[in-house]
Amino acid sequence: MEVQALLARSLQFADDGDWATAAEVLREQLSDFEEDAAVHCWLAVAERELGQEGVAYELFKKALSLGPEDPTVLATIGNGIAAFDDPEAVDALKNAALIGPDLSLTRLLYGAYLSREGFHEWAIEQLIAAREIDSSDPQIAYEMGVAYALSGDIDRATDVMAEAVTLDPDDGWTRVVFGLLLLEDGRAEEASGELSEGAHRLPEDIEAQMLAALAAAAVGLDDIAYEMVERGRMRAADGDLALVSSVEEHVDSGADVSAIFLAEDVAPDALRSRLLERP
Repeated sequence: MEVQALLARSLQFADDGDWATAAEVLREQLSDFEEDAAVHCWLAVAERELGQEGVAYELFKKALSLGPEDPTVLATIGNGIAAFDDPEAVDALKNAALIGPDLSLTRLLYGAYLSREGFHEWAIEQLIAAREIDSSDPQIAYEMGVAYALSGDIDRATDVMAEAVTLDPDDGWTRVVFGLLLLEDGRAEEASGELSEGAHRLPEDIEAQMLAALAAAAVGLDDIAYEMVERGRMRAADGDLALVSSVEEHVDSGADVSAIFLAEDVAPDALRSRLLERP
């Protein structure tokens, strides 16, 4: 089987969300493509989607050692090893952007890396370039919002994150981050709506349910607040139950108590941790 046919076959399964079969197809042929960086790279992506982070990292490193010249492959590898704070990530991402400056993906992933490493101006330059190439990509808008937020420019971050939500209204993660930015900007009622919408799209995200509960309670929407508490309780693991109980106690105590607890103890850490989550 030719490499392009192999990758195309695997991608068909990946596009359908069947990462297990996508990985199996690549694993079966890996011995025939030991020197092909793309096969190792895309198997790494599949393994990561299956929760096999350690296996994925070793495959990404193997792919990088094979000296890939394809900018999409190189950017994907760089982004993959960046999750492990690998020092080789920056060169991989930078080289990908240099080799493929007209590809939105290379600019996006390099900009996303730079923003989380504290190089906000350079990050924004890369992300603006990515948006000029593809203004319809919600991930580019999201990463621009992240970069502005991490630089301290909450007004711009909120505006750009609103664009990301418009481009992909069903992305629950983006809506939760947008809601947290609205909270930071003092727009409590709008924040409550976005956090609720985001939480409904992320039923397994217990923190999102609790953020939505507190935000609703803070603006007097008690029915929604208790609904979110119960949504969280139904899916909470043992380690999450203390958070659910604490949030319920604050909701019981009224709007002012909920608002203070959200603004001072919960939302800042939640926002920062979500902003720092790599793509």
